Amino acid sequence: MSNKVCVFGSFNLDIVAGMARFPQPGESLIARTSMMGAGGKGANQAIAALKAGARVHYIGKVGRDDFGQFARRHLDSAGFDAVTLFSTGERPTGNALIYVAGEDAENMIAVDPGANLTVTDQEIDQCRPAIAAADILLTQLENNLSAVTRAIALAREAGTPVILNPAPFQPVPDTLLPQLFLLTPNATECSLLSGVTVTDVPSARQAAEVLHRKGVAALIITLGTQGALLSMNGETTLIPACRATPVDTTGAGDAFNGALAARLAAGATLIQAARFASAYAAVCVERPGAAASMPEYAEALARQQACA
Repeated sequence: MSNKVCVFGSFNLDIVAGMARFPQPGESLIARTSMMGAGGKGANQAIAALKAGARVHYIGKVGRDDFGQFARRHLDSAGFDAVTLFSTGERPTGNALIYVAGEDAENMIAVDPGANLTVTDQEIDQCRPAIAAADILLTQLENNLSAVTRAIALAREAGTPVILNPAPFQPVPDTLLPQLFLLTPNATECSLLSGVTVTDVPSARQAAEVLHRKGVAALIITLGTQGALLSMNGETTLIPACRATPVDTTGAGDAFNGALAARLAAGATLIQAARFASAYAAVCVERPGAAASMPEYAEALARQQACA
């Protein structure tokens, strides 16, 4: 393994307000805090993979606007092996308005995907060498499905294993599922994909059986504080959640997926990678922000050892 992760996914500019509680319709509340920073599931997961030890090639698309200039500065300074950033003048750079509220630091998010939904097959085809050179392709559903499907097809041609994090949820054709090395839904996304309402570990096992029948080879269903269920080869393993004191849960899923991809690219087994990813996400949620909250490899390793 060359420890290379290729991440195709969204870039958003995040504007975050910390609140005592969520506002009611028509209500104005004074925020406790506010911040602006880099986000988007693709960029967040790329940063997580990088900090978790991988060599990362990030592929995304932004608008030709001030937010797009912000994206370029952020991505150029991140430390990636390579960045392929397409642009359009027809749509704005993706952006997200985020409320974080309450003692559990739950979040409420409104996203304008903007340029993220305009990636063409021709642009993806330009990335064929990067996808072929990677140990893992990690992608999500915050871009147009046609581009995601094309990237997965190129990975299959090259023999590059694909992790699909099906977030934010959009319907995907069942024909896409057998092409994946690993599917990583949360409880809500798993419910929508399988038709089984996932609320706990037993219902997650039922949903996993449905998805395996649809051709999914392996999946990890993240269940928040209940941990994560790994299902493959007819067996399930519950990966315990590491203890955390949440400050902002916005980037938890992205932290998990980026760290998971990094460890798999380094040659770890699925169980080993999932245990590390759980610890990595636990450190992430104790900090504000999304990309800015991703911990270093050593921090997550120390948390994993403390969780054992």
